[in-house]
Amino acid sequence: MRKSSLLLMLMLAGFSELIAQTNPAITEWLQNTTTTGYYYMSGNSTPISHGILVNCQKVEYSANSVYVRTTGMPAYNVGPYLDGNPNQAGNQNVIYAFPLNPVQNTGTPTATAGGTIGVFVNGVSMFDFRDGVAWNTTANAYCGGPGNPPCAGGPNVTQPWMRDAVLFEKPGFDCSKGHPAGTNYHHHQSPSAFNMDLNVISTICNLYDGDGLYTISASEHSPLIGFAFDGFPVYGAFGYKNSNGTGGITRIKSGYQLRNITTRTHWADGTDVADGPAVSTTYPLGTFREDYEWAAHTGDESYLDAHNGRFCITPEYPNGTYAYFATVDTNYNSVYPYLVGPTYYGVKSGSKVTSITETTTVYNSTVSVSAPSTDNEIQIFPNPASDLIVVQIGGLNKQDLAIKLYDLQGKLIQESKLNKGQTLGYFDIQTLYSGTYLVVMSSGNSSITKKVFVQK
Repeated sequence: MRKSSLLLMLMLAGFSELIAQTNPAITEWLQNTTTTGYYYMSGNSTPISHGILVNCQKVEYSANSVYVRTTGMPAYNVGPYLDGNPNQAGNQNVIYAFPLNPVQNTGTPTATAGGTIGVFVNGVSMFDFRDGVAWNTTANAYCGGPGNPPCAGGPNVTQPWMRDAVLFEKPGFDCSKGHPAGTNYHHHQSPSAFNMDLNVISTICNLYDGDGLYTISASEHSPLIGFAFDGFPVYGAFGYKNSNGTGGITRIKSGYQLRNITTRTHWADGTDVADGPAVSTTYPLGTFREDYEWAAHTGDESYLDAHNGRFCITPEYPNGTYAYFATVDTNYNSVYPYLVGPTYYGVKSGSKVTSITETTTVYNSTVSVSAPSTDNEIQIFPNPASDLIVVQIGGLNKQDLAIKLYDLQGKLIQESKLNKGQTLGYFDIQTLYSGTYLVVMSSGNSSITKKVFVQK
């Protein structure tokens, strides 16, 4: 009996371990303990090493929680911030805790707040819509943020009219649509490069080559890009049209729309609040969160609920999960509420913690070592090229990839690499002669080769 009981306990422990290591909240984090990253200074288009490890450094889990240790720094280059932001992104040296068994909040939804509301799979902070500025209804002027007096109650106390960061902080976003609050680098929106949008609304990428966590693609389900503090996953902009995984791939759409108002006296639910500024060219619709209203789109499951999510099947959750999506319009430009919010769907139990106070198991990534599965996942541009070759990998890159440039005689001309969490690589070809060259992307024993033409 004792032997049988011991055997059963070992079998159950092994089964529990197997189940835990298939949980995406454990397995999807990008881990790194050797590679450091780069940043740009304004006026200098050559990236500078900041010497800080990128991505996540350690993942541990227990029966109910997963803990992620991270510097908060991405593998893609960060900066510069051209709105006068004096800060540089820095090492956060932080531990984030998330629930492994997230549940719906059946009571009053918890509002997202200023600061970190979730974490991307590369360890970078996820912020909500706000920029810390609100309308002081007594003084009839802005409060909070640089250059304004503080808001009564502090930055995380909800004011009647809260300003939208994606609209007002755009001049200070780098090419990857991120910037630091203090030293905490973060994204309020889809972490994809401005110059990869169909309608490019920022010129920052013209001088400072940038990247992003993933590349938006209309032909495949977007990758899992992070987790909110209620434990539910956050995906990119595209998913299955129907929640049961059918209907093909489509853009997953925000259920919010701008209100038809000219004055700001009430919220969309009819609540009478202290007046904000009238709608004008100075304060256009979209200035404040309260300029939006959520509308049901019955019969179209590609629209999201009031939390910016839905229950659906995804590649990582074949049995279904509640999931948030990074919402964009037809031009891939970000649209409110961008990631999560204005309230969480689930019970918010995740947070930053100072230490781990329970027994955990360390998760060592077991991502297979292989090159991209198809040629379609690699784009070379421009082609023909004259002074620069850009190599782009589709989706989200979960492995370190070597990139080499050869001539047709097999001579190695240049080599570079794409780290986990990067999508773009470059070759400077100003000194090359016209002709045909080969770009080889490889990992382990697998590789993909693409031709590129140099034309002077």
